[in-house]
Amino acid sequence: MILPRTRRRVDRTFAPLLRWFRSIGNSLGHAWRRSLQLRVVVSTLTLSLIVITILGVVLTSQITDRLLEAKVSAATEEMERARNTVQSQLSGDDSTSLQSRLENARSALSNQEGDAGQTAGAAGTFDSVLIVPGDGPRQTTSSGPADQIPQSLRSFVQAGQVSYQFATVADPDGYHGPALIVGSPTSSDISTLELYLVFPLASEERSLSLMRGTMLIGGAVLLVLLAAISMLVARQVVLPIRSASRIAVRFADGRLKERMPVRGEDDMARLAMSFNEMAESLSKQITQLEEFGNLQKRFTSDVSHELRTPLTTVRMAADLIHDGSDELSPSLRRASELLVTELDRFESLLNDLLEISRHDAGVAELAVEQLDLRLCARAAVSTVRHLATESETELVVDLPEQPVIAEVDPRRVERILRNLLANAIDHGEGKPVLIKLRADQDAAAIIVRDHGIGLRPGEEKLVFNRFWRSDPSRVRRSGGTGLGLAISVEDAHLHGGKLEAWGEPGEGSCFRLTVPLKRGRKVFGSPLQLKPNDRKRSGRNSASPAAAGGAARGAGAEA
Repeated sequence: MILPRTRRRVDRTFAPLLRWFRSIGNSLGHAWRRSLQLRVVVSTLTLSLIVITILGVVLTSQITDRLLEAKVSAATEEMERARNTVQSQLSGDDSTSLQSRLENARSALSNQEGDAGQTAGAAGTFDSVLIVPGDGPRQTTSSGPADQIPQSLRSFVQAGQVSYQFATVADPDGYHGPALIVGSPTSSDISTLELYLVFPLASEERSLSLMRGTMLIGGAVLLVLLAAISMLVARQVVLPIRSASRIAVRFADGRLKERMPVRGEDDMARLAMSFNEMAESLSKQITQLEEFGNLQKRFTSDVSHELRTPLTTVRMAADLIHDGSDELSPSLRRASELLVTELDRFESLLNDLLEISRHDAGVAELAVEQLDLRLCARAAVSTVRHLATESETELVVDLPEQPVIAEVDPRRVERILRNLLANAIDHGEGKPVLIKLRADQDAAAIIVRDHGIGLRPGEEKLVFNRFWRSDPSRVRRSGGTGLGLAISVEDAHLHGGKLEAWGEPGEGSCFRLTVPLKRGRKVFGSPLQLKPNDRKRSGRNSASPAAAGGAARGAGAEA
């Protein structure tokens, strides 16, 4: 059992090595995922290595079998000659001892003397062994290295069969290594005589080693050549693809005149022509859309400005009629009220159109002041107080006790919060609506949270589109124009901040405005998270609709 202290010491020792291996693995994995050429070369080499290995094993096996078959055939023929020699040498010679007769017969087998008494024959050099078995090991008479003969081979020979066996011999005075041993009974006057020829396989081993080395070197050279070939082939395919990728990236960045070079008439040339045709078509369509968008923006701006004068005249006439509505009949009095109400809506729409046209033209400017953001939040709550009262919606105001000083345009920030609160009341289904303000050293964030119908997946981006509505059949209590959130997100960007949305069906939605405390700084994070922790609970401290416009504070309120 490893002690905890020892385990910690081992972990500290091997931690740098593990981190190094992990970084190497990550780098290799990154290169593997990003490089098509690397994958092609590695796959080609892997398959080639498998094929070369299988081919080498098959060829080695076939060559080895052929060499051994030739060796066995030659050894069998040599055994026939050796048996005849031994039989002729032993016949009629019974005057000497058995050991001497065996030694003389073994000497007669030698046509050509070699090292360690070995004989050179048609099957190569060999050593002979003569054995006459007795009743026990001590009574057995032999000539030659009888201890190198396997007992299993002797059993076949004693049964009257000519047999052979591959074995490893280790003669103290001779050859060490694999050998072919051929055994045969004899027909001499010594009926139990066993004749064995031991053929060393040293030359065959050298031939096989040379063959294996040659195949190994050839395989390595072939792998190198295949690697170079596959790299060249992959490069011919990958380079045009990389060029097309770079041109596509530049085209996506707005360089609409980028085109792929067309070389030859192959598949890559047809791909380049197709890409260029697609780029040309997209360029024309984008140019047309830009022209149409600019024309539409210019038309909206011109119409909005042109409507200001007649609207002012109609407004003066409507106010004059409404001021004398007491002297009119009830139907005319109602008509004058409707006229004034619709003129208010028309004027609001016109103001929104003018504001959005300023953003489109890039002439919107900030009137920056250094003020407490709590004032903007309270002003926005006071503005939508009547909407909360009409819908019986509880407003939860959670503001910090300390001032949150920021350099902002109070009119635009108040308008953003007013639009968010009105939107939350419209879609909150009478459930509590929370407005919460927090700040850190760099930025301030305000969230507006409702528990109404929520947003479907993907709608968190669509809500900021102009004139977009999640459910067109729903009645707007705020009488909005459909441009409020679009203007709000432009105002947030004008401050260098961002306006984001979150929502789930049945869980409500949450909008977060984040602005820098100092003008010109970038916003990287936010003091408040966009996705609420608890989606079914409203805040603990709340302000009733009647008191929503006051300086309500609840430091512990939660979304």
